[in-house]
Amino acid sequence: MNVTVCQSCGMPLTTPAQFGTEADGSTTREYCIYCYKEGEFAQPGISLEGMTEMCTAILKDGGMDEESARSMLRNQLPFLKRWRTNTTDQPEVSPAENSATSAIPGQVTTTQSLSAQPVRYVTLPGKRLAGISARTTNAIEISGKGCIQGLWNNYFASEHLPAPEAARYGCYTDYTDGITGEYTILVGHEVSSEESLPEGLGDILLLPPATYAVFTSRKGPMAEVVSEAWGAVWAWEKQIDRTFTGDFELYDERSLNPESVQVDIYIAVRQSR
Repeated sequence: MNVTVCQSCGMPLTTPAQFGTEADGSTTREYCIYCYKEGEFAQPGISLEGMTEMCTAILKDGGMDEESARSMLRNQLPFLKRWRTNTTDQPEVSPAENSATSAIPGQVTTTQSLSAQPVRYVTLPGKRLAGISARTTNAIEISGKGCIQGLWNNYFASEHLPAPEAARYGCYTDYTDGITGEYTILVGHEVSSEESLPEGLGDILLLPPATYAVFTSRKGPMAEVVSEAWGAVWAWEKQIDRTFTGDFELYDERSLNPESVQVDIYIAVRQSR
């Protein structure tokens, strides 16, 4: 899948008509046409908070719950190229534009605690996961009407779970259209090929061997750090490397205390980078 997101507003860029343009008329895959046209930002003086509120209004008009949209954007936008002020290869702006934006409240002026870059790459063998699953989309989950939290609740209500310190997985597979379409989410744990499936956890998922870009969250409350880590994934400029053969969140012994969780997100990528 050849999908990326606008490095200003986070909109998925799936068709050439959505790409912004440089001064010479050529297209750029970094920004959308609504944010960046003819080599300039459409709103050069907008702050990060201003962009968040503008995009929140757009998503609300599209049917998304307002607070869910705002929360998602606050976790995603700071990792995008436009708002990472330590990035050296941003599009050039005039001294007047730079002066106008640098003093605006809400503008990010320090390095983010979580980089929009993987901490490492790793190649893993295939995995056999057992648990419970459902079909959903990012739009449904963000709207507040999703199923993922319910899957986790049902999984932990089971009487047939491994030891508390055993790794749990939130696995995303069977994508229909990258980050914009449907996918299957399975919540579960790894089982060997000889093991029978636990009662009530009868859905099976076979992850193929793959190379992964690994993003690691900071330590903190689970809902916050997982959302932030996915924000970093969505803001990653190498979306073109993703294969969508199966991605997963890994919850291990670092996740036993729900108020101080650290989670790894494994994103399947092409082996040659």
